[in-house]
Amino acid sequence: MKFFKLLFALLLTSSSLFAQELELVQFATGFSQPTDITNAGDDRMFIVERAGRIKVIVDWGTTLGTPFLNITSQVSDDPNERGLLGLEFHPDYANNGYFYVNYTKGNGDTRISRFSVSATDPNIADASSELVILEIPQPFWNHNAGDLEFGPDGYLYIGTGDGGNGGDPGNRSQDPQNLLGKMLRIDVDNGTPYSIPADNPFVNDDSTLDEIWAIGLRNPWRYSFDSQTGDLWIGDVGQQVWEEINFEEANSGGGFNYGWRCYEGDAAYNTNGCQDASNYKGPVIDYSHGGFTHCSVTGGFVYRGCDNPDLIGHYIYADYCSGRFWSIVSDGAGGWTDQEVGSFNGYDISTFGEDVNGELYTARLTQGRIYKVNSTNAVSVDVAQTDNTLSGPTGFDSYQWYLNGNEIAGATTTTYEITENGAYTLVVGTTNGCSYTSEEFSGIVGIEDLESFESFTVNPNPFSDVLALTIEVNTSTEVTIQVLDITGKVMLSKAQTLLGTSTESLKLGDAPSGVYFVYIKTNEGTLVEKVVKE
Repeated sequence: MKFFKLLFALLLTSSSLFAQELELVQFATGFSQPTDITNAGDDRMFIVERAGRIKVIVDWGTTLGTPFLNITSQVSDDPNERGLLGLEFHPDYANNGYFYVNYTKGNGDTRISRFSVSATDPNIADASSELVILEIPQPFWNHNAGDLEFGPDGYLYIGTGDGGNGGDPGNRSQDPQNLLGKMLRIDVDNGTPYSIPADNPFVNDDSTLDEIWAIGLRNPWRYSFDSQTGDLWIGDVGQQVWEEINFEEANSGGGFNYGWRCYEGDAAYNTNGCQDASNYKGPVIDYSHGGFTHCSVTGGFVYRGCDNPDLIGHYIYADYCSGRFWSIVSDGAGGWTDQEVGSFNGYDISTFGEDVNGELYTARLTQGRIYKVNSTNAVSVDVAQTDNTLSGPTGFDSYQWYLNGNEIAGATTTTYEITENGAYTLVVGTTNGCSYTSEEFSGIVGIEDLESFESFTVNPNPFSDVLALTIEVNTSTEVTIQVLDITGKVMLSKAQTLLGTSTESLKLGDAPSGVYFVYIKTNEGTLVEKVVKE
């Protein structure tokens, strides 16, 4: 991959105008050139180091002292695009203990191997258990790709680079009799060491190797399946000008030609012997290097975690040189919206990975640091009251209201009409199983006509510092005056006995701007007035 060429280069920076929507929270440090991040279906995280080690993180950022696997003696990591580049655990790893790695061996060729976990220690692999699945000759030292992913169909997908040098001089990506520059799909559960899935797109085409799922890739550095939809996303590193993100719908049947070396992104590159662009599958997004600002795409994941609900369904990816992050999401009309969501100048983003809960992580190559990717938009479930109606936030997929900790039957919309005073909470949910709970909100039923009250006014509204509350009662009445914020927090409270017309000054100069509720409580009931502080 091209970013290894820039391992010790000065990273150029630039400015952009956008709202920073992502933050990187340091998760673990002390790694040597991390190239992959993944999980084994449990709470542990596994970090791949280019030299040939796999390390285990337990708890938050605690790295075990003994590597899970150490095959440095078998791995060639020189020059700098070689090494241990990919790790994938078998879908049934909990029962069979199998995992798969992608590395360049001593002569530089790509090797895909299966290993087994130790029978006595779940944090140690059996280094002697290697079963070679596939070897692919590499004519040059670069463009080794390296990712491995099991698809939702249970088959192993292997992305291969075009063999290196520059411009694919052997035109290997377009050669159907060459495994380089392709997406491969094999069955590792049947056959020795693998078999060909019967529905691979070229099994009945003698001109094309049976392992091939897709053609025309240059250097697919990180690809992933959407854990909810099964769609395939591929970050394919460009040559000189354009980086690209390719997309393949679940159950597409494969057989696509992504166009390299005929096209780099949507732009023509070397069209000698090529067909018209309409015969190739173009990227959903491509972006230019912008001079020397960008240089190499690092493909990511569609976010399906719970910590950042505003990111759910967004494909997050980055550029190695600029440290910029983008989000791709459907525009709802058959197209895509691509938006910059983070800029971390000087961050050499080498890879992405998910934990067992679908939370997203990324790595800096030269610094050896792992970060959790978070949204800067905090999760907030706010409840407000207008008259007798409680209102929650919109945009979630499910709602459930509770009164004093008990579920209210049938209260499953964003609003709820209250009939009694009490502590209300709202639980909202998303389609991927995430749920979020509001703070307790003190819901109070308003009574429009109280026998002892002649009038009740609040001025000014909106207000800036002081509210003037005028109350007129016709009999001596014990009154409690309270001001609550939108979450139900009591900002001010006073109790007194009133007769006739009284004016009370409610000083709220230190309170933040927003919506508040003035409550007048007597033994007859409660009056409520909504006010706004500027």
